[in-house]
Amino acid sequence: MMRRKLLLLPLAVCCRAADPAREVLDLIADAAASLSAGNAAGFLKAFDPAMAGYAKLRENVTGLIAQGDVQSLIDPLEDEGDDRRRLEQFHWTLRILRGQQATSSARREQVVKCRVEKQGGKWRIVELEPIGFFAPGS
Repeated sequence: MMRRKLLLLPLAVCCRAADPAREVLDLIADAAASLSAGNAAGFLKAFDPAMAGYAKLRENVTGLIAQGDVQSLIDPLEDEGDDRRRLEQFHWTLRILRGQQATSSARREQVVKCRVEKQGGKWRIVELEPIGFFAPGS
């Protein structure tokens, strides 16, 4: 009986991992969590460095994190595509807490659109609109 369970385990893992929509959601949720943790490198890991606007995104995110603590929340709106390319839309909320005691805060909400592609076995965001959503505020 134990032998049958062990043989079925790889099949279950394979089937679970074959859900592109879930994999992409996990990628973007991890990016949002990295932003909330103040980890610009972790956030940017989700993106293809060859993406148009990548340097501006890196500059924006670094500046945003430098302003204070960031809370980053996503709510999936649309998901379409296949196991190689996907188009995603999220309602993204950012809350920036400023000062030692978080005495002031700013809140932003925007529908963010992403084009995601599988590259070398890993999903990467290859297009993001609007990049300015992640810019530091004044």
